[in-house]
Amino acid sequence: MGPLLALASAVCYGLVDFTGGLLSRRAPFTSITFLGQLGGLLLAGLAALLVPADAVHPADLLWGALSGLGSGTAMHFLNRGLSRGAMSVVVPVSAVTGVALSVLCGVLVLGDRPGALAWTGIAVTVPALWLVAGGGSGGRGAGGQVADGLLASAGVAVQYVALGLAGPSAGLWPVAAGRVAAVLLLLPTATRHRHQLRLPGHLTAEALLVGAGAALGLILYLLAAQRQLLAVAVVLASLYPALPVVLGLALLHERVTPRQTAGLLGAAAATVLLTLG
Repeated sequence: MGPLLALASAVCYGLVDFTGGLLSRRAPFTSITFLGQLGGLLLAGLAALLVPADAVHPADLLWGALSGLGSGTAMHFLNRGLSRGAMSVVVPVSAVTGVALSVLCGVLVLGDRPGALAWTGIAVTVPALWLVAGGGSGGRGAGGQVADGLLASAGVAVQYVALGLAGPSAGLWPVAAGRVAAVLLLLPTATRHRHQLRLPGHLTAEALLVGAGAALGLILYLLAAQRQLLAVAVVLASLYPALPVVLGLALLHERVTPRQTAGLLGAAAATVLLTLG
């Protein structure tokens, strides 16, 4: 069940990336980011109220809040990099480095001991994500874009590791606490650009739904992390960059490069290895 939940989380994040990317072409990314966090807070709060929690300890909420700060940081620097037209650099750097940092934390700090198949799957995932996102094709002037990707990856690692440390008795309240922290973190930027928040009703609704989808992805990841090694849950949940590529091919008739094809095949192989391991 754990691997399936982690893969479902990846599907949610892949859909969020795809739809959010399309939405950001029609509205300022700062407004989409902030409204998305509000949508995530609404869904996470409702889910936490509906799912029973045996005992919610302050430490669980603190881990959740720290995870939310990581989410907000990752979103800020990822969107800043994407606003510079640097998807081919920012996405692979943030995805690959985020996976590596999370796995290292799981092994060195939390004592995770993946088996041989799982280690093979982890090793395959890193280059697969890089190839799927078209890594290494950023061209000149990519230094600042790499910095954005690295800062985003640190946020991704904090998001996954901190949420994985919340106790299972807390139910979904750590996710809700994380959405509160993310909203508060992004609030100053949203306030400075408050004129950009005045969007048409349908765009506002779409942004809220995108954020709710991201919160659902975190909920599924939390449930997965409670059922298997954190390192494996992180890697499976981090396969999300493959889905926007597939959707772009199927719905937008985009062309997939040979390196992306190799990355998709590697991601599929990693999924099998991690599930079996």
